[in-house]
Amino acid sequence: MTSSRPDILIATTLLPHLVTRLHQHFNCHDLTSLEPAALAKVAPTIRGIACRGESKITREFMAQFPALELVSVFGVGYDGVDAVAARERGVEVTHTPDVLTDDVADFAMTLLLSTARQIVHADHYARSGAWKKGPHALTTKVTGSKLGIVGLGRIGKAIAHRAAAFDMTISYHNRSPQKDVSYRYVADLKTLAAEVDFLVLAMPGGAGTRALINAEVLQALGPKGFLINVARGSVVDESALIKALQDGTLGGAGLDVFEDEPNIPEALAKLDNVVLTPHMASGTVVTRVAMADLAFDNLAAHFDGKPVLTPVPQ
Repeated sequence: MTSSRPDILIATTLLPHLVTRLHQHFNCHDLTSLEPAALAKVAPTIRGIACRGESKITREFMAQFPALELVSVFGVGYDGVDAVAARERGVEVTHTPDVLTDDVADFAMTLLLSTARQIVHADHYARSGAWKKGPHALTTKVTGSKLGIVGLGRIGKAIAHRAAAFDMTISYHNRSPQKDVSYRYVADLKTLAAEVDFLVLAMPGGAGTRALINAEVLQALGPKGFLINVARGSVVDESALIKALQDGTLGGAGLDVFEDEPNIPEALAKLDNVVLTPHMASGTVVTRVAMADLAFDNLAAHFDGKPVLTPVPQ
């Protein structure tokens, strides 16, 4: 690090490990504790922002900071950051890919298995004493079933690798076919949904994928199909999903992300055919520390005059 300590803004709640490292090397200003007048006073000095991918780092927000040079995102997704506006100003945006791929892929399969085999419902069935009245209802077999993956990036490919161990037939939908895979590419999303038993979402969030999974896609997936989302809540039309689950036109869902986190619609929380988790797919100690270190290292590299390690794609 250079001898002078750059001023950075911590724009959201971050892992304590990351916050500690930031305070050790930078002059940190915590947005959550700054009154508007105090923020306006320090704004001209802010050269970096540390945030999460869902943080609202808009064009207007960044305009408050004329000296801004870098936005370091803790997370692989960065849909809350206006990367286009940042690029126009010459502000770099970084994220933390790769280090969380394994955990997110593991968790996608955990949700898939938990949803298909009704693990949460069965746990309650065993604990409540209902088992004494008879066996649990039969569930859905996973091995040998058909899997559709929406978004065959790093995480999508890692999910496919794990699914192959379950002898699943794997197809995918992407912006374009991948050259380095043998999985079947399906250009039309509704066609893919109609052909598979499980549809796993691993694409980026943002305007381009908002509500991509709509009522028509859910209807195509059908009453025996399951939706698994470890991407972003914004990629699913949540109202349409709730209706499909309520009506039985969709078999079930495993959701780690939601439209308005941490607020989950009461109607969704009441359903038995859905497994809900609190955006924790990358939530292991090892991975979150690695993400924190990479988010810090991007800031440190930039302010040492070195290239950042993991810029977001252009």
